Amino acid sequence: MKQETPFDTVLIANRGEIALRILRACRQLSLKAVCVYSEADRGAPYLELADEAVCIGPAAASASYLNTDALLMAAEATGAGAIHPGYGFLSENAAFADAIAASGRVFIGPSADCIRTMGDKIAAKRAMISSGVPCVPGPDDALIGSADDIAAVAGDIGFPVIIKAAGGGGGRGMRIVRSASELVGAVELTRKEAARFFGDPTIYMEKFLDRPRHVEIQVICDKHGNAVWLGDRDCSLQRRHQKVIEEAPAPGIDRALIAQIGELCAGACRNIGYSGAGTFEFLYEDGAFYFIEMNTRVQVEHPVTEMVTGTDIVAEQIRVALGHELSIRQEDVVCEGHSLECRINAEDPFNFQPRPGRVTRLALPGGPGIRVDTHLVQGYEVPASYDSMIAKVISHGRTRSEAIERMRGALRQLKIEGPASNGPLHASLLEDPGFIVGGVDIHHLERLLKERGSV
Repeated sequence: MKQETPFDTVLIANRGEIALRILRACRQLSLKAVCVYSEADRGAPYLELADEAVCIGPAAASASYLNTDALLMAAEATGAGAIHPGYGFLSENAAFADAIAASGRVFIGPSADCIRTMGDKIAAKRAMISSGVPCVPGPDDALIGSADDIAAVAGDIGFPVIIKAAGGGGGRGMRIVRSASELVGAVELTRKEAARFFGDPTIYMEKFLDRPRHVEIQVICDKHGNAVWLGDRDCSLQRRHQKVIEEAPAPGIDRALIAQIGELCAGACRNIGYSGAGTFEFLYEDGAFYFIEMNTRVQVEHPVTEMVTGTDIVAEQIRVALGHELSIRQEDVVCEGHSLECRINAEDPFNFQPRPGRVTRLALPGGPGIRVDTHLVQGYEVPASYDSMIAKVISHGRTRSEAIERMRGALRQLKIEGPASNGPLHASLLEDPGFIVGGVDIHHLERLLKERGSV
């Protein structure tokens, strides 16, 4: 007897290019797709591609894309048996995953318990240590006690140290401390910031690495105990802890070491019962990896991994939610060539001020090895209410040099008029000698911007 699938309709609880990306994956799997939208996104062209589109509230994200009740009402009204959160918004919100499960629907992502564990940096560190994943030096406990107790912890680690919010993310809730005289003030400020931004004053302390790279391991896991790692990415070109250019694989790192870390990540997923797509983020310095966090969702930069492995991560994520076993095994994963992704934002390319507006002209690049993920069309009004990312340009080549050259050509072809675009920044970064060599650290871009006098 044919087994009945748990759902045939997916509500996409997101917007823009990621909503369109998920919609296309649903089509590939012969599933119906429901898009939600706020008043600011009313009339967005990609909504016409959905089986249904439902308005869930005004422009403010708190009243629309972050409104759990509105999203569940939309799912009920349209018969959606599953909800895909995309990235951002409620994608790593355990309470949202619990609410979906309580409504009898499927959350396309890991369990709420996994989200809670990996969303708490202290609990995540403990889970990784128990799985043998290397972590940044420092205790796996909250920072408590008297000033003398805290000073003793810092002394054991050795300065410089970094104070972090246990529930932090996005570059907030962290402070570097380079001497004992700065410690008490930094702890108090970080604790207050943690409470203000994340509703949890818990903080912890780790060794601060001065010149690390940011390297990720992509995983995909099913509900049958299978876990596969899909290569690695370098996301070191960052501004204010926000990624600007990503690439796969990470240049100049021993492939045997990458494989060792990848296997540890897959093993950690099996240990905690993880299912769905996820990303382990590491700092890499002096030939060693140090775990910093896990993102329990699909990443903005997932296309570079798709390009080098040929794996449709979003479709695989949905298949897992349907209860299927992974369609790939570790021995099937072969990384071929090199891929880059440039995040295109509606902002001034050098002072980074948001510059939304109506798209009066749009020319997207193409040709061998070029992919563009975007929801833009000519005439579209880029709203000022949300994140400024409007497109991702992805290149693939047989070598890193070919991928860079193809990206240069793609950026020359890219024309967006009306809103501003940071395309010129990307074009300049692709000519930077340090980036061309490969292996720059996470402070490289900010040093370049400081030399140029950019904000």
